[in-house]
Amino acid sequence: MMGLIITNMIIKNKKAILFGFLSTVTASFIFATSAKANNFEEQPINNSKLEAYIKFTNIVKIIEEQYVDEINASDIINNALKGMLSNLDAHSSFMDKKETKELQVQTHGEFGGLGITVGMKDGALTVIAPLEGTPADKAGIKASDIILKIDNQATIGMTIDKAVSIMRGKPNTPILLTIVRKGENKPLKIKIIRDIIEIQSVYSKTIGDDILYLRITSFDQKVVDGMRKAIKKHKNRRGIILDLRNNPGGLLNQAIGVVDMFVKEGAIVSQKGKIPEENLVYNATSEDTDTKTPLVVLVNGGSASASEIVSGALQDHKRAVIVGKKTFGKGSVQVVMPINQEEALRLTIARYYLPSGRTIQAVGVSPDIEVSYGEIKKAEEGISIKEKDLQKHLESELEKIDGISSDKKSDDKKSKKIITEDDLYKDAQLKSAVDILKALMITNKLKG
Repeated sequence: MMGLIITNMIIKNKKAILFGFLSTVTASFIFATSAKANNFEEQPINNSKLEAYIKFTNIVKIIEEQYVDEINASDIINNALKGMLSNLDAHSSFMDKKETKELQVQTHGEFGGLGITVGMKDGALTVIAPLEGTPADKAGIKASDIILKIDNQATIGMTIDKAVSIMRGKPNTPILLTIVRKGENKPLKIKIIRDIIEIQSVYSKTIGDDILYLRITSFDQKVVDGMRKAIKKHKNRRGIILDLRNNPGGLLNQAIGVVDMFVKEGAIVSQKGKIPEENLVYNATSEDTDTKTPLVVLVNGGSASASEIVSGALQDHKRAVIVGKKTFGKGSVQVVMPINQEEALRLTIARYYLPSGRTIQAVGVSPDIEVSYGEIKKAEEGISIKEKDLQKHLESELEKIDGISSDKKSDDKKSKKIITEDDLYKDAQLKSAVDILKALMITNKLKG
């Protein structure tokens, strides 16, 4: 049967090209295997593998000869490879010429986008997190939103790469997302204007006189440096809140660097795969390590990948209390391998494991104390007009007439660096983190 297939393919030039492609993949196996049927029976594993290759070849041949529309062998093979890789997991994919070029633009060039990170969850295209200050964030996109349609294209069966490709485009061009959101009776339609995505990865603010609030929006190459500068600047800190909510991840070395700032020894994260060379362990170092300042980490369903490594490692080392909601659960390692100058393969080669040995993939990190996002109602204190309240009211009325004073502008700028009590009551998770941190600070003081 195999000889017949080869003969038929040699007769037609394009079928010879098809066999050439397959023979390149399987050459070493075919040449090491006898063509006689009795030899196949002696090697059941190789026989099964060869039968699979033959079945694939026969199906390609039938499609090319009998499918109603004209289709060439190259398109058949490319579509087969796309299906093959997408069925492995949500992050593996075969990238043709167009997709490979788009990846290069994404990693090296400038492009217009929405500012969201997406992933597949239970087969649905799901928002991991909108990046702070981006068009998607400003339009009201939230973590865990399910994207049902992008403009007029349904996302059912669509790959992540395809979805990202459609959402990316020229700056100042509109796009319409139809989303399904928990708690809403019907799908929501949200119009977003694409823009150049520029992200400030580290924000620092103060809460009271002695709490430093650090917000990491994504793990780019400036995170560790930004955190060190913020911590050095606030020398009177007695406690730190690290906010990783809606942080979709980023660079592994930056995640390791953040943990290394608070843990002096032991494993931070390990990765394990089929190839021994991919089995790596990343350990903490004792240099410039703060092991005493109480630390609380905020996470939610939009915290993924590098965020989960940081929160999970600090949790395993009992270095921080984790507060919020369960994280996304993205803990796999992908590499991009060029097939030729125009095409590439993105393949999952390993999974991340936390110091305790537990996996992140599809499981996520569960907080030590679970707190839902929302506002906290403050008890009414009754109506009382104090002199300072009256003065503030009169000042605000004057500003409406005369405009905002320069002193007021200066105060507003300064207030952006401070989290007030009113801000805390608008964010139940942050309020809980502050209360827990204050308790830890008292305990730490008593120990000292």
